[in-house]
Amino acid sequence: MTTTLPYTDDEAANALLADDPLALVIGLVLYQQVPTEKAFAGPYALQQRLGHLDPGKIAAMDPDALSEVFAQKPAIHRFPASMAKRVHALCGYVSDTLAGDVTSVWTEADDAKALLKALTNMPGFGEYKARVFIGVLAHRLGVQPEGWEELAPDWPSIADIETRSDLTELKERKAAWKASQKS
Repeated sequence: MTTTLPYTDDEAANALLADDPLALVIGLVLYQQVPTEKAFAGPYALQQRLGHLDPGKIAAMDPDALSEVFAQKPAIHRFPASMAKRVHALCGYVSDTLAGDVTSVWTEADDAKALLKALTNMPGFGEYKARVFIGVLAHRLGVQPEGWEELAPDWPSIADIETRSDLTELKERKAAWKASQKS
């Protein structure tokens, strides 16, 4: 449905997010305590450093070696060691539980509630990230299981981003939404 997901300043990184479902899922795992652009540039940086984004190969890596890859300058994440562990666990799950096919999480879900459950079973995903991903799947990738509207975020999220300029606007809307939640 889309040829790019404009979550970074790098067109190659954005294209990878749209082309490689594992890259997008890894980006979501990294999407915490760093700016959106940094989190979603992470899968591209990881692919460049490893030469692949093969979940089986990443899962087979020594966790300390993966942590070193994450820590290379510039670091892939603000917390390279802990995020490397999460990505390692995610890739192990994708490799072992999903037979290497992360798309089976959404292609085999009977409805949005089953999708939410399947997403929250993946390492690095809680309900918040799972709901954001349901929004991305529905709005950007055309994956709309029954009931998705009820579970997609009802707050400003990356699911709303269609263009690079939307990212700046999203940050402003999100700040306003957070401020309104405090009052």
